[in-house]
Amino acid sequence: MNNNFDIISWFFERLFRYRNRCNILVFNYLIHFFCYIKGVKIGKKVVFNGFPVIRRYENSDISIGDCCRFNSAKNSVPIGLQRRCTIVTLRKKSEIIIGDNFGGSGITLLAAIKIKIGNNVMIGAHSMIFDTDFHHSDPNKRQDRTDIPARPVVIEDNVFIGANCTILKGITIGENSVIGANSVVINSMPKNSIAIGNPCKIVIIKNWNLPAT
Repeated sequence: MNNNFDIISWFFERLFRYRNRCNILVFNYLIHFFCYIKGVKIGKKVVFNGFPVIRRYENSDISIGDCCRFNSAKNSVPIGLQRRCTIVTLRKKSEIIIGDNFGGSGITLLAAIKIKIGNNVMIGAHSMIFDTDFHHSDPNKRQDRTDIPARPVVIEDNVFIGANCTILKGITIGENSVIGANSVVINSMPKNSIAIGNPCKIVIIKNWNLPAT
C-alpha cells in the first residue's frame, strides 16, 4: 500500500514540476515581449512563471536586473498563490529598480516615488511594498490627489523578507537582514538585523559570516 502511495506522490510531484516548466517555456518569451513594448527594462535570464501585472506610468522607469524570477502562476510555489506579481509605477518620474538574483512570489510593488531593491533579495509570497499612503491621513485633504505623502523605500543587498509582509513608505532595510513572515515594517531596520512582528521589531543583530567577495 505504501509503495502505491509513493508512486502516486512521485507522479504528482513530477506533474507539478513539468507544468511549471511548460508554463515558463510557453509564456516567458511572450511576457518579455510585452515588457519590451511597455518600456520595461529587463536583464538577462529573467524568468516569469505565470503572467505578472506590470504597468509603467508615462515617463517613469521599471528596471529588472539579471537572473531574477517572478512566480505568478497559482501553483508555481508549494504555498499556492492567491494573486499575481504586481509591479506598478503610479506617477511620472517614479522608479522601481530591482537588482540581480531577485526572487519573488505573488508580490506587490507600488511606487509613487521610488522603490529600490538590491542584489540577492528574496521576497516571500504575497508580501507588499508601498512608498505611498495612497490617501492623506488628514480628512480635510483626503480627496486631494496632488498632496499624498510618499517617501522612497530601499531594500539593500541580501535581504530576505518572509511571506505576507508589508513594507511601508520611507523604509530602508539594511543589507543581510531578515524580516519574519506577517510583519508590518513601519521603521527602518539596520543591516544584519532579524526582525518580526506588527509593528516589526528587531529580535537580534547577527554578525553573519559571509564569504569574501
